[in-house]
Amino acid sequence: MKLFDVYPLYDVTPVSAKGIEVWDDKGQKYWDFYGGHAVISIGHTHPHYVKRIKDQLDKIAFYSNSIQNPIQEELAEKLGELSGCEEYDLFMCNSGAEANENALKMASFHTGKSKVIAFNNSFHGRTSAAVAVTDNPSINAPINKQQAVTFLTLNDFEAFENTITSDEYCAVILEAIQGVGGLDEPTTAFYQFIAEKCKEHNVVLIADEVQSGYGRSGKFFAFQHHGIQPDIISIAKGMGNGFPVGGVLIHETFKPSYGLLGTTFGGNHLACAASMAVLEVLESEDLTKNADELGAYFREKTQEIPEIKNIKGRGLMIGLEFDFEVADLRKKLIYEQHIFTGSAKNKKLLRFLPALNITKEHVDLFFEALQNALK
Repeated sequence: MKLFDVYPLYDVTPVSAKGIEVWDDKGQKYWDFYGGHAVISIGHTHPHYVKRIKDQLDKIAFYSNSIQNPIQEELAEKLGELSGCEEYDLFMCNSGAEANENALKMASFHTGKSKVIAFNNSFHGRTSAAVAVTDNPSINAPINKQQAVTFLTLNDFEAFENTITSDEYCAVILEAIQGVGGLDEPTTAFYQFIAEKCKEHNVVLIADEVQSGYGRSGKFFAFQHHGIQPDIISIAKGMGNGFPVGGVLIHETFKPSYGLLGTTFGGNHLACAASMAVLEVLESEDLTKNADELGAYFREKTQEIPEIKNIKGRGLMIGLEFDFEVADLRKKLIYEQHIFTGSAKNKKLLRFLPALNITKEHVDLFFEALQNALK
């Protein structure tokens, strides 16, 4: 048997990692400024994270959700405290796509409707409803296209109002900072307009914080830059620092019932241990503040490179836009400078998504490598 070929792969085989340093099978060291799609939030093999998981392995790694699991309750309490979202309830699952599936399902249950408003260049996952609200026809199979979704342009007030007033929609889903789409954002005025119109028309507002959450934007959640309160928040990626875990924060005004949502693996003991470790490190190392400060420093450094035409994003969720496609630049960075970076739907955009505990010295190292690659 061989692997189903769905990913173009760089010829690099990582075998160990620490912080933002990664070593391959030939002993070559790389600097990870991409974190595996923003997953590595507190650094590879952080000692507290490793200890938390090892200690949990010595006790119990997994049992289903048919029993008491106090670590889930501990996690919910800590997450509410650090995020400022105490008025939400936590449902745990295994990925960002699954989080968005359950968010959309809850919205449909809550309203009795099924149509969804999403936005151009959005990315919400690769499963049924999540991929249907993703703006990429090439990954939408006919079975996904049965979902009724209206795609709108970000920051188009008139189009949004004309659409939501039709009274057919259960949900609006959006990323406060688009990830795969290219780091475009709704303005504060537009996000607040969406929130106001959702309340007016009894439509559920879903904040997809799968990539932008957990301190990456310089606030715990990126929607918090805009002074709004979503009905549902989806989370994953940085939540487990590499352990597969996701979650849905559901406002307490939504009433649960047995069987409404369910999962076999979601919220298992190891997932909770990994997630607790991340929150504890975020708090003890003040990483949300670090993301904000290092993001500002990163922006300062871009002034030294005239080839950068635009900078997008917030905190340590940053896109550098050039006037040329960056595929060859990424290859130079990885093979010549030994730097991991990311791409986007916008082929002229280079994505920077490092662990949140990087330093100014790491940023300097990145820009030195970028300048060398651009020569």
